[in-house]
Amino acid sequence: MNRDRSNLTSPDQRNSKRPRTYSRSRRKAWLKPAAWLTAALAALLCLVPASSYTVRADSYTAKVYASSLNVRSEPAASSAITGSLKSGAVVTVTDEQHGWLKIRQGSLTGWVAGYYLKRSSGSPASVQSNSPSAASSSSAGGSASRSRATVTADSLRIRGGPGTGYEVVGSLRGGNSVTVLSSRSGWMNIRTPEGVTGWVSSSYISYAASSSSGSSSSASGGSASRSHSGGIRGKLIVVDAGHGGDDPGMIGTTYGTMEKDLNLQTALYLRDYLTAAGAKVRMTRTKDSQKPSLSSRAQLSQTIGADAFVSVHFNSSPKNVSGTLTFFYSESGDLPLARAIEHRLGDGIGLKSNGLSFGNYHILRENTIPAALVELGFLTSARDESIVRTSSYQKKAARAIADGLADYFSK
Repeated sequence: MNRDRSNLTSPDQRNSKRPRTYSRSRRKAWLKPAAWLTAALAALLCLVPASSYTVRADSYTAKVYASSLNVRSEPAASSAITGSLKSGAVVTVTDEQHGWLKIRQGSLTGWVAGYYLKRSSGSPASVQSNSPSAASSSSAGGSASRSRATVTADSLRIRGGPGTGYEVVGSLRGGNSVTVLSSRSGWMNIRTPEGVTGWVSSSYISYAASSSSGSSSSASGGSASRSHSGGIRGKLIVVDAGHGGDDPGMIGTTYGTMEKDLNLQTALYLRDYLTAAGAKVRMTRTKDSQKPSLSSRAQLSQTIGADAFVSVHFNSSPKNVSGTLTFFYSESGDLPLARAIEHRLGDGIGLKSNGLSFGNYHILRENTIPAALVELGFLTSARDESIVRTSSYQKKAARAIADGLADYFSK
């Protein structure tokens, strides 16, 4: 899945092109401090694009977790290397494409493989500086408006402000009790019993009485039916075959295998295994020509009221690595599902499991239900590519994922 601008002439370089000879009057004017400062500022404004310092509202800071990480000119492993980052470096992430993240650190900008970065716990670098406390104070209206409420979704993200553009600061499970501090435009400012404050969508909060384990059924008719206790039978699972259409994903470096084809073939096997186990399955795509947007893939879960979401991919790396990798975003919402799937993949499907990893991917980050993304082998490894091309491996991988889902819902 993972794939890694034009250079501007610096102000010093541009200024060096200024003519060396001037008339006496121009030399005198240039020596005046005020005139010199004005000219310098004007030159800088001309040289630096206005967008250079513009930060998107959904940008955030992240930390490098690799000994050395190449920064590339485009989101592809074959693109030119424009720089490198050391372990522990903090960068600002401004965009995401196919598992690659666009970063900025000082004058260095470019694309890096997303699985080597982990989102920082602080607030995102954003043009909107509203903090949870500031937003709360502006609309709370005092403690008299506070009341108890119950979470009606299986998993609900807590955000730093009233909107999906704010950073996720925590998560809640179905039946959790919270204190509502205020509300604004379809969002509620809440506080958990542990003292975490933030904003959640009011669509998944009910003012019904909340106390303990049985409260979720009274708060939402759908929540009780999505309890993990009943096993996988009857559960609605979204199976996402990554890429598609004119986006081939990674192309194998030895045999030229297109990732989008492997994703779809494996996803269809997974659908069959899940259906045989009594689950209901909704595919994000069923044809090679289809290419749903990332947002539509993530939104599908909420639209149909699904119970879990699994995205199928195959990996790439500039390093000589092999095996599977299972990604999660939310530790409370996604990690249990990812762990159950990874455990089955680790039982042995032909490639070793590299365990679990945090993945700041759109389809995980913006999903409202437990979600996991599986990378089922590296197409940059000749051995991996030769194995994952076979239907026997794809079936083993699909069976392991299906068994992992069954384990998750049986707990």
